Amino acid sequence: MACATQSREDNAPTPEETLCERCLEPFLSAEDIVSYRNGLFHQKCFVCVQCFQPLSLAEFYEHEERQYCKYDFQMLFAPFCHKCGEFVMSRVIKVLGRSWHPECLLCDQCGAQLVVTGLHKFNGRPLCRACFNELAQVQSTGHLCQTCRTYVSKSEMIRYKGDPHHPHHFKCARCEAELGPDARERGADLYCLQCFDKLGIPVCAACRRLVEGRIVWALGKPWHVEHFVCHQCEVPFMGGRYYELQGRAYCFPHYQARSGSTCHICCQPVMDILARFTNKAYCPGHFTCFICDRKLNEKSKLYEIDLKPACKECYDKLPTHWKKRLAKLHMLEAYN
Repeated sequence: MACATQSREDNAPTPEETLCERCLEPFLSAEDIVSYRNGLFHQKCFVCVQCFQPLSLAEFYEHEERQYCKYDFQMLFAPFCHKCGEFVMSRVIKVLGRSWHPECLLCDQCGAQLVVTGLHKFNGRPLCRACFNELAQVQSTGHLCQTCRTYVSKSEMIRYKGDPHHPHHFKCARCEAELGPDARERGADLYCLQCFDKLGIPVCAACRRLVEGRIVWALGKPWHVEHFVCHQCEVPFMGGRYYELQGRAYCFPHYQARSGSTCHICCQPVMDILARFTNKAYCPGHFTCFICDRKLNEKSKLYEIDLKPACKECYDKLPTHWKKRLAKLHMLEAYN
């Protein structure tokens, strides 16, 4: 945007017009005056409202009746072109939630200018009509081979690194035979079915299919990660902890429900010898005297103090009146 400059001698203003719109100071004799929107400015007073630097009279930008230099206008208001990454300073086209120069909006398939041919959206891609019709047909009837760029039916197609291809474009990485639709991919290579079976890939114990990706070894068998599940609720363990009971895997709640034995101290399933005291189960390592922490077993001479096990040595050290009170409590509980 440009504005006019004029000399005070050439166009003598009235007294009211001789004041600068910004600083409200008069103009000097023969001084160049910037005339913009019916206002007069000293050249030094005609500045960018953001950085306060004098504006170039040949190029500045306006937004909501405020003037900006090119740099600040770009930083504050100009969108980036999705294609070239430059600021869009003139006409902007907004498509697919992005901004474009008209000349940068090209067909994602053939590169034709969409301002000329018209735009069609396909899976988030801008396309011309011809490419849109082609890909729509491919999607409904088959796939586009990424090697020869011709159609391949779903029954004949193989995938390599996620892309569809005719199988005859590839050879087996082991025997070099031309591949068919039953080819298998492993790592960066493709194999015919016979060679693939000889690679020793484990078979999932649940679905009986080859485990080609992540694998879980549990209960002496290989599993797909998503197929190794709790025998009761069938929720996958996804690499988490499981509990084995009679050759089957269980999550903690269902193992607890089936085994009925969790340690009163650590709340974990008791996998080894179980100790019970006052209807509570204990791991061997957690079945201890609550006073001295000495390890106990069910054959030890035990005493109950506040529903907790105590050894004979600690019980004997208690004051006599305490032992009498405990004995009386136990008699009342037995009577009730």
